[in-house]
Amino acid sequence: MEVSFWKSRRVFVTGHTGFKGSWLSLWLVSLGAEVCGYALAPETDPNLFTVLGLGGQIQSILGDVRDLSALEAAMRRFQPEVVIHMAAQPLVRLSYLQPLETYAVNVMGTAHVLDAVRRTPSVRAVVSVTSDKCYENRERHEPYREDEAMGGHDPYSSSKGCAELVTAAYRRSFFHGPAPRTAVASARAGNVIGGGDWAEDRIVPDIIRAFTRHEAVGVRNPRAVRPWQHVLEPLSGYLLLAERLYAECEKFEGGWNFGPTEADAQPVRHLVDEMARLWGNGASWQDQSEANPPHEAHLLRLDSSKARAQLGWRPRWHLDDALARTTEWYRQYDQGAHSAVAMRDFTLGQIAAYQSAAPLEV
Repeated sequence: MEVSFWKSRRVFVTGHTGFKGSWLSLWLVSLGAEVCGYALAPETDPNLFTVLGLGGQIQSILGDVRDLSALEAAMRRFQPEVVIHMAAQPLVRLSYLQPLETYAVNVMGTAHVLDAVRRTPSVRAVVSVTSDKCYENRERHEPYREDEAMGGHDPYSSSKGCAELVTAAYRRSFFHGPAPRTAVASARAGNVIGGGDWAEDRIVPDIIRAFTRHEAVGVRNPRAVRPWQHVLEPLSGYLLLAERLYAECEKFEGGWNFGPTEADAQPVRHLVDEMARLWGNGASWQDQSEANPPHEAHLLRLDSSKARAQLGWRPRWHLDDALARTTEWYRQYDQGAHSAVAMRDFTLGQIAAYQSAAPLEV
C-alpha cells in the first residue's frame, strides 16, 4: 500500500458507521485522506463509530443506499476520486427474517451506488465489497476461486452473489472505453473479527457480551469451519486494490478474494476456546447446537492466490494473533477507556502494529 497515494485523496465510503466501515474510515483519516461517509445511523449502543468519535473526523452523511436521489446528490456534492461500497445487511440469520430488505439493501443498494458513480465523473476507482458467501457453496474442502459460480442457499448469501453479478454487469455496460475512466472491482473477504463489533447474532460480540457478564457463551455451531481474519486484513486489500484500479484501470478490474491463510480456516470452537483462554476469569462456553437450525454453510474457504500474485497482497496476522488483538481491544474498553481520544489512539496503535508486521509466508 502506498501511503502517499491517500494523502488528500477524496474517498466516499458507504457503510461508514458499521464495524468494518469505522475501521476503514479511521485508517483513511490516519493516511491523510478526505473521507465522506454515507450510511444509516449506527445500529447498536455502544458502536465503534461513536466510540472512536469519527463524526468529528470525517464528513458523515446519514442516508440509505436504497434512496438513489439522496445517494447521488451526496456523491456529486463530494466529488470523490475513490468509492468504497460496504453498506449492507450483513447477517445470514436476519436475512431469513427480512429477505426483501436484504435484497433491497444488498442488491439494489449496490446498483444505486454504481448508478450514482456513473453520474459522477470525478470517480476513478470503485471497490464494491461483497462476501465470501457469494459463491455457490458445495461444502467442499477446496477453497473457492474468483472465477467460480455465484450462488447462495440463504437470502443473504444469494444477495451477495447477485451484488457480484450487478457489479460485473455495470462494469461491462457503463464503465468501459479508453483510460482515464472509472475502474470497478469487487472484493470478497472471509469472516472478519476485531475490536468494536457489537452486532447482534455474530460470534465475537456474542462472546464478549457473555464474558463481560461472567456467563458461559452459548455456541450454536461449534464445528462449522470459517475463514477467520482480523478486520484489517481485507481492509488492506481494499485499499491496495483501489490504488491499482486508479493507476492501471482495466488490469485490476473484476473479482478479488482477500482471505486468510488456509491454516486459519478453523472451526468455531477453536475461536471460542482461544478467546476464553485470553479473557481468563473463568470464561467458558456451552454447545447449544440447534436441532433444526436455518441453513448456514458449514465449510468455507477462500483462495487468495490471485491477490498474492497480481497485487502482492498477503495477510500479516495469523488467527491467534488476530484473536489476541481482538480480545485486547475489548479488554481495553471494558477496563473503562471509553473516551474517544483514548480508544481512537488505541485503535490507531493496532493499525500501526498491523502495518509494521511482516507479510506471512503462505
